[in-house]
Amino acid sequence: MPERREPYRVLVVSSSTKFAKMLGECLPGAQYHPIDCIATAGETKRRLINTHYSIVLINAPLEDDFGVQLALDITAQYSCGILLLVKAEQFDQTAYKVEDYGVVTLPKPTSRQMVYSAVKMLTAVQSKIRAMERETVNLKSRMEEIRLVNRAKWILIDRLKMTEPEAHRYIEKQAMDRCVRKSQVAQSILRTYE
Repeated sequence: MPERREPYRVLVVSSSTKFAKMLGECLPGAQYHPIDCIATAGETKRRLINTHYSIVLINAPLEDDFGVQLALDITAQYSCGILLLVKAEQFDQTAYKVEDYGVVTLPKPTSRQMVYSAVKMLTAVQSKIRAMERETVNLKSRMEEIRLVNRAKWILIDRLKMTEPEAHRYIEKQAMDRCVRKSQVAQSILRTYE
């Protein structure tokens, strides 16, 4: 059975309500939910402070910004995928400016299929980013546990005159005997001797 996926939150930034409606129709609701629509760059920046989005679609130009600076500002602060749609005559220049920052650009006019394909590409990248973020959290947790255990070992070596292998074995045995993580045993040792 396939694993249940968390839906991707989508933010559509467009002064055209027609474009926002078209996007809502071409993105499947089960995978992309909710799809929020905003008309200005200023409102987008305020919304992003409080709400995490996986994908941001910017239909340039906006009422208060062309859209390029907004895309660059978002990539500097957030880890969401960004699709920037610009007029065909501005496509090459705009794509050149933003591609090194990870912004995907499409020329307008475009088809629903092209927009959908670009969003699917962003979805694949966001999926990979989510996995990497989870792995980073796990690695940070593991590193913190190693630091704690090492500090506790040095206290045992210093205060109880154990050797390094004896201190290591002591912490491991205590963790197994008490059915707790080594980090909990280390914290207990630190509280006792520090």
